[in-house]
Amino acid sequence: ESFPVKLIVTGDDFGYCPRRNQGIVDCFLAGAVSNVSLLVNGSAAADAAELARRYNIPIGLHANLSEGSPVCEVLKTNSSLLNQDGFFHGKMGFRTALSKGLLNMSEVKQELKAQVELFHELTGHLPPHMDGHQHVHVLPEVRHIFAEVLEEYGIKYTRVPIEPGLHKCDWIPPSLMEFYLGVEEDSFNTVDVVPSSGYRWPDIYIGLTTMGKNMSFMSKAPSPTEPTPQSRTITIELMVHPGYPSVPPVGGCGEGPDDFSQSWERLHELQTLTNPELQSHYKTRSIQLCSFKDL
Repeated sequence: ESFPVKLIVTGDDFGYCPRRNQGIVDCFLAGAVSNVSLLVNGSAAADAAELARRYNIPIGLHANLSEGSPVCEVLKTNSSLLNQDGFFHGKMGFRTALSKGLLNMSEVKQELKAQVELFHELTGHLPPHMDGHQHVHVLPEVRHIFAEVLEEYGIKYTRVPIEPGLHKCDWIPPSLMEFYLGVEEDSFNTVDVVPSSGYRWPDIYIGLTTMGKNMSFMSKAPSPTEPTPQSRTITIELMVHPGYPSVPPVGGCGEGPDDFSQSWERLHELQTLTNPELQSHYKTRSIQLCSFKDL
């Protein structure tokens, strides 16, 4: 039986806190998430790896250079990746430090490799896919290092966050849209600059415009507008962030949980994704949920 669409629904930030882990597992068991991305520096990473093993959840690496603490011992004290408080520079801080030429790329590589090694230690295998927390992996310079690490470990799949129809989404506030358009530009440059050296990504990416409160049942129906006869399967990755809201001080990657993690928006995603109507929608459209290893 051939499916015209293979949909990978990836729950990001697995390992962030026990309540996030629980929410993602609940989604997986409900058939609403088919793949997860692990933050190895998350405060509940070991618990997440254990849950993935217990429930046989396909798991990859959510490489993190922007939130919390590094996992590489050498970089925890004195490194260009840290701010004066001793944590990563943050989502925007990382981009600023990078644009000012303040980040040492050999330290970026050291940390990425340490995260792959820790992932291996926690799960017993290398990640089949690896993407970047807050999309740091498509940034200038970082994208080359990221490609080198994928190649060195033979990691086949990554994420290129170029979202169709992004420009038409008028519900996104201007400041966030500016960030998304930056991510899109960096992604286009990644595709141009880093030719695929043995690694791949799905045909279509969705997830920026459907985050948190912007997720609705309708916006979550990735399908070609006209059912055209296809000679091959289309692959889509839908990035999602479901979970139960974090309750401080538990959670985070060393600094405690951020606002988005404590908000109701995570629960909103969980409820939308597990909506039985959505499940039957997949069936009627012959959309098969799967993980990277099923591609």
